[in-house]
Amino acid sequence: MNEYLNDLSNLFREVLENDDITLNPETTANDIEEWDSINHIYLVVEIEKTYQIKFKSSQILEWKNVGDIVSAIIEKKS
Repeated sequence: MNEYLNDLSNLFREVLENDDITLNPETTANDIEEWDSINHIYLVVEIEKTYQIKFKSSQILEWKNVGDIVSAIIEKKS
């Protein structure tokens, strides 16, 4: 999980243009000012491109925090 957290932290920093972002499994959109609904879409697109996976809308709607995103990536990659 740590490998994915590090990768996602870098991706979030790039997409949200905030070098101070450090993610943990409990991080939510409420914890990061720049993480709004529009940027969420950009994040999903970049995650899908980075890991060469595709999520269904229903999966994305289930995400409550970064830990859920990591779990979804791991599930898709296995």
